[in-house]
Amino acid sequence: MNEAILARYDASLRGLARKDRLRTLAPRAGLDFSSNDYLGLAASKRLGEAVAAAIARGTPVGATGSRLLRGNAPEHEQLEADAAAFFGADRALFFGSGYIANFALLTALPQKGDLLVLDELAHASMHEGAQAGRAEFKLAAHNDVDAVEDAITRWRAEGGTGRVWIAIESLYSMDGDRAPMESLVAMADRHQAFIVVDEAHATGIWGPDGRGLAAACQGRDNIVTLHSCGKALGASGALVTGPRTLCDYLVNRCRPFIYATAPSPLMAVAAREALTILSDEPMRRAQLQERVACAGRQLAERCGVVPSGSQIQPFVIGDVGRTMAVAAALQARGFDIRGIRPPTVPEGTSRLRISLTLNVDETDISAMVEALVEVLATA
Repeated sequence: MNEAILARYDASLRGLARKDRLRTLAPRAGLDFSSNDYLGLAASKRLGEAVAAAIARGTPVGATGSRLLRGNAPEHEQLEADAAAFFGADRALFFGSGYIANFALLTALPQKGDLLVLDELAHASMHEGAQAGRAEFKLAAHNDVDAVEDAITRWRAEGGTGRVWIAIESLYSMDGDRAPMESLVAMADRHQAFIVVDEAHATGIWGPDGRGLAAACQGRDNIVTLHSCGKALGASGALVTGPRTLCDYLVNRCRPFIYATAPSPLMAVAAREALTILSDEPMRRAQLQERVACAGRQLAERCGVVPSGSQIQPFVIGDVGRTMAVAAALQARGFDIRGIRPPTVPEGTSRLRISLTLNVDETDISAMVEALVEVLATA
């Protein structure tokens, strides 16, 4: 083999290793303090039985084509109808993943001549969509409504005449904090702006019946939301909900929707069952809140951490090497906690991302905090 062909990639990997940023894949092991299976649905009996029943009645594993060809299965349409009703939207569209859905939204809906204002800590998929899209885009300081409005005002003063789009997460995946939804919506109304809300980490947990933190805004003409099916819902894929006109536009103009093989009909079945579980089993959300409160209380008392108030609790260490060493030590003790490094988080904020799920109980949480205290004392 001519090794020179691969030299630049090998050098890049070695550079990442020197900075303690080299990523590798590892098997699942230990108590779950890292997944997004917040309600413990991924291995639930009801989801398994729903998929098994679908297979028994002949539902295919594969979609066989794009939705605009032969890939449009009844299961997709049933999920979308139920999701639109559940979330209170005109229409819903099922995508293969949240990443693709965010990318699709921001490359298809904001047009040339428009402005897209993106929260600086929004998910990587939103940043990729903003960069690949046709609209001019600007970053705004995290959760700073005034910074968003200032960006819009400056753009108008400089001659911007198109529509304004604002892209945010409702619950941020690495900090566990919430967007100032009411203030953002009011500001968007003043500027006749659209808002794209990524509810990935709120769907199923927050809002009435787990409908998300933007539930009160659903049904408005200027709100488009994304609901992940691969986190609290325990399946895979993502649902985009919003005005029928915008969803119809996506069907006609959104290349990631038009040219992609449709998601598995079995995942549509699983996601549909998960929505039913949200209504049938509210105790899951209550139990998760108890675990969130338990972890927040103990981390505050033992480690001086300010609780996030959500199922995502960051523990900022700062130094990349120490962060990864602490994570490795916790994993060796049987706690699956992962270290998060730049560029996923800003420089100097490397952290443990502690995720609370129904896959652990309060005894597990107490043991995890005890191990964390011991590891920090020696790391």
